Amino acid sequence: MDAKNHTGVSQFLLLGLSDDPELQPLLFGLFLSMYLVTVLGNLLIILATSSDSHLHTPMYLFLSNLSFADICFTSTTVPKMLVNIQSQNKGISYRQCLTQVYFFMFFAGMDNFLLAVMAFDRFVAICHPLNYTAIMNPYFCGLLVLMSCLILFWVSLFHLLLMKRLRFSIGTEIPHFFCELAQVIKAASSDMLINNICLYVATALLCVFPVTGIFFSYSQIVSSLLRMSSIVSKYKAFSTCGSHLCVVCLFYGTALGVYLSSAVTHSSRGSMIASVMYTVVTPMLNPFIYSLRNKDVKGALRRLLSRASYCP
Repeated sequence: MDAKNHTGVSQFLLLGLSDDPELQPLLFGLFLSMYLVTVLGNLLIILATSSDSHLHTPMYLFLSNLSFADICFTSTTVPKMLVNIQSQNKGISYRQCLTQVYFFMFFAGMDNFLLAVMAFDRFVAICHPLNYTAIMNPYFCGLLVLMSCLILFWVSLFHLLLMKRLRFSIGTEIPHFFCELAQVIKAASSDMLINNICLYVATALLCVFPVTGIFFSYSQIVSSLLRMSSIVSKYKAFSTCGSHLCVVCLFYGTALGVYLSSAVTHSSRGSMIASVMYTVVTPMLNPFIYSLRNKDVKGALRRLLSRASYCP
């Protein structure tokens, strides 16, 4: 059998964050804690928004979907890294790597799309308040989420099929703690031109359109706020966007930091550490941002926890 044929590759080697044996227990404890906080925090947001009738609005529908996407996004990478650290084994099977690439792209894209949809929701609420109910009706909101899922399903599947045509040498090392598509393509021993072109085009389209939508929505929001005469009205309108703006800045700021650090330093280690921010830290912080800055969410969480404490 050809040693470079991908069918002959049983596994890849994930180099991870550190080779130092003394750091492994610390990394395991740190990432396990962060993962549990991420899952618990986002799960509480989902339960609070679904159980409280006051939060059955488009804004909180998108928030609960974002929390679900964040749980899945983190679950795509962190559990396998924890298993590798605990077992002191850097291997990941070829099929597991393909699966990780697919779901990582899907849920990272869902975060992108949902942040853009949430910005559009705030734009309609502030700039067209009288038509808000008519525009952001349940059917349209569900359609936005469904269309996002369908687009990302096919885009991720397309990249997965392109990846299957690549050839890898046995014992291929991936300088990351998960199968990140760009790093997997770099590790291939066959022609990668088509894969790289499609990766850059997909990244540009799936990032440019959501970011453009976010910028457009907030430019219109700021324009509307400037036309308001009441300071109280300005503060009330903008306060509804505060949590979303924080999450947008955190998500895109850390993701941009990954690619800038990679482009400037050409260090896989630096890029790997920076990617921890948007793959692990950002999903963990999102529930805190929304719960601490949003009175409705805080009230729903209090009611949820009080009901849970009274249950026999």
